[in-house]
Amino acid sequence: MLSIRSKGIGNLLGASSAAFLRLQVPYATMGDESPSSKRPKFTPQIGTHNGTFHCDEALACFLLKLSTRFRDALIVRTRDAKVLESLDAVLDVGGIYDHERLRFDHHQKGFDTNFGFGFCTKLSSAGLVYKHFGLDIISKEMDLELEHPDVQRIYKAVYKHFVEAIDAIDNGVNQYNTDKMPRYVDNTNLSARVGKLNSDWTEVISPEKEDANFRNAMELAGQEFLDSLRYHIRSWLPARNIVLSSIMKSKELEQSGQIMVLEKYCPWKEHIYDLEIELNVDPSIKYVVYQDGTSLRWRIQAVPEALGRFQSRRPLPLAWRGLMDQQLSDVVGIEGCVFVHSSGFIGGNNSFEGVLAMGKKALEMS
Repeated sequence: MLSIRSKGIGNLLGASSAAFLRLQVPYATMGDESPSSKRPKFTPQIGTHNGTFHCDEALACFLLKLSTRFRDALIVRTRDAKVLESLDAVLDVGGIYDHERLRFDHHQKGFDTNFGFGFCTKLSSAGLVYKHFGLDIISKEMDLELEHPDVQRIYKAVYKHFVEAIDAIDNGVNQYNTDKMPRYVDNTNLSARVGKLNSDWTEVISPEKEDANFRNAMELAGQEFLDSLRYHIRSWLPARNIVLSSIMKSKELEQSGQIMVLEKYCPWKEHIYDLEIELNVDPSIKYVVYQDGTSLRWRIQAVPEALGRFQSRRPLPLAWRGLMDQQLSDVVGIEGCVFVHSSGFIGGNNSFEGVLAMGKKALEMS
């Protein structure tokens, strides 16, 4: 794999100067498709197709330019087979997938490569480049060895939460079964926004205009990739570690382990399901307890049936729902109760002991 520069960030995207940001943002420099173009002989060239562009090749070019070898590479946009053959790397065109030769197309008959690790979505050029260069990118950003478990976790998480959607959209894979008409149109995803950077049909189109638009597409897709990567390093991974530790200690406070107490509040929903599978948690966790950072009161929240669902595995008891303060305390039989939402998905108590008692009592009730 190719190594990544570890110096400070460039100013192309106006990125912040936070000390932990190690990747040097590449400039999107366009090249002439003519082999006789005046350029230093050592300057590498990355090829992709001209004409209408999509999010996958814009991101693929950006990712490849994060490497030391291609940091200063020119982007050559053409479908001329002879020109493409002469280039150092070719993305999303050419009908070849061969990572040793740095050929990353996914349109050819018989191509069915996926990311692995249980993912089934066919890769686009973005997924192909990420598959082979992602670990290097993450390793350098985290200043850790490629084999470090956290590098591996971030590698899979960024694919799941960012890159896979780009692969799926480019390959025409629906997010869900389409036996019914969608209730609304979503034209705000990254692939849609990159697509809108193409010249409008009412405009006079020129190669120079196309290249300028593609440069903007690279910058948009690349900045969102870096934002996602840095979010996962800064926020997602520490939250996962907190949830993991809290699950491991859950039986210390409640014998069945169905109540998890967060050592510190963090976003927990996107971790609890994967960790339950990883740790073979049975029975599943029904309630999560944490301290509200604003009021310093304690909350008990029912775990949803699945990520993104409103239905809970076990809502708080029906008799408690919609009640507040002393009236709620009288019905529950526990002092300090503050509220229970009318749907039963969340409740509160003034003390940790009180909220934990609410959870235990809720488990006892049918």
